[in-house]
Amino acid sequence: MKRSLILSLIFLGVPTISVAQPKPITTSVHSALKPIANSPTAIDDQILRDRRSMIRAIDHSLQYLQTEKAVQAYQKYPVKGVTRDRVIRSLQRFRQLLTTARSEAALSNAIAREFVAYQSIGKDNKGTVSFTGYFEPVHTASRTQTAEYRYPLYALPAQFSQWKKPHPTRLELEGADGLQASKGKLRGSELVWMRDRLEAFLVQVQGSARLNLTDGTTMTIGVAGLTDQPYSGIGRELVKDGKLKLADLNLPNVLKHFQANPKDLNIYLPRNRRFVFFRNTFGAAALGSLGVPVTADRSIATDKSLMPPGALALIQTQLPILNAQKQFEQRSVNRYVLDQDTGGAIIGAGRVDIFTGTGTQAGNEAGLINATGQLYYLLLRN
Repeated sequence: MKRSLILSLIFLGVPTISVAQPKPITTSVHSALKPIANSPTAIDDQILRDRRSMIRAIDHSLQYLQTEKAVQAYQKYPVKGVTRDRVIRSLQRFRQLLTTARSEAALSNAIAREFVAYQSIGKDNKGTVSFTGYFEPVHTASRTQTAEYRYPLYALPAQFSQWKKPHPTRLELEGADGLQASKGKLRGSELVWMRDRLEAFLVQVQGSARLNLTDGTTMTIGVAGLTDQPYSGIGRELVKDGKLKLADLNLPNVLKHFQANPKDLNIYLPRNRRFVFFRNTFGAAALGSLGVPVTADRSIATDKSLMPPGALALIQTQLPILNAQKQFEQRSVNRYVLDQDTGGAIIGAGRVDIFTGTGTQAGNEAGLINATGQLYYLLLRN
């Protein structure tokens, strides 16, 4: 069972696709962002090393902002001063400054002169934001069902739009053992098969994956739809039942529990009532909710009912950074990012998910992100 260091926060109840969260402070889009008098002092000491990837991320946001989807989103976005035109001009100017900057300090000074900041009110109306990480995992799968590859991932059923609500639960769709779907509404919708049930479950939680197929080809998949049902994190469920102590709730302990008690998968996976369907993205880079690729360490997911889609942002928090020994250590960072994604678990003004990339190292990094900090959006001075 190879799933070392898969995103640990999945089990804590904070994946990108869908997790039941404690209710956030009720926030209207009008009050989610507050302009501040001075831009925060910030030197992103990785920005010039990441210049190419940051420029690529900016271009993806600019691509989105030219779409009808963006026009409609900003027509409904009522925070005074935050307009689609201003976001576009801000990104274009930041790109120019980044292209010509000779030092991180020079870039920071130019931004302080030319930009103003809007701060998220956070989860406490005082600007406190919780940060987590997500990534695109890589798994092995088969295009055909075999004795080894038994657990399917599903395409969106042809009649899904006609399903009555409330939709069937996970238990009703695939059975307690995860193998009964061919007898019901999911029959014929199998996209690929995986050999490990928990890995297949984690792909649903994560929302995308890169699959190395047994025929030697590669497939990338992304979310095509999901049922209208709530989500329960399996780690929290183990704690609730006394299987784990809250202080011991982490990935290794959750994996250890299911390795020692595989029959518990039949009990705890069905408690996640929500079911996710996938589509073949034909090798495309991982896509965010805006329909453009997300960029490792430079794209974030927020609640798009509150935050400006595609906009330039600054995060200040503790993040895992690789040191000279190629080991992660936690450091206080300022990082310029683009707001290009969302997720069912990312609710309220106090939640940010950081995309860390694809594969094992990205999963290692994502699993270590669990901190608080601040979130700012940067716009050109009027």
